[in-house]
Amino acid sequence: MAKRVLVVEDNELNLKLFCDLLRAHEFAAEAVRDGREAVARAREVMPDLIIMDIQMPHVTGYELILELKADETLRHIPVMAVTAYSGREDEERIRAAGAEAYVSKPISLARFMQAVGALV
Repeated sequence: MAKRVLVVEDNELNLKLFCDLLRAHEFAAEAVRDGREAVARAREVMPDLIIMDIQMPHVTGYELILELKADETLRHIPVMAVTAYSGREDEERIRAAGAEAYVSKPISLARFMQAVGALV
């Protein structure tokens, strides 16, 4: 059975790229375009990994990571943050919130898949 990955990304091109790349590597990718739906979808899907954009409208990926890690049924799911923020302090803050991996944009496809493989 394919590993399930929930991709939370508001940018349509990035969302398609991530989902297509995951599917090409035999993952079952579930897309979430609006961060406000992310936690509810995570509860429904119970993915093996959550790929989280950090900079989104309405709710940030940082806030969502905090919410996911505070939830008893979801906290075990690894989170890979994907963000245009690339400063050392940004990475430390996002990892402190609970993200197990951090990949900065623009992404390297090989590095992206390497990070995914390390988490599932």
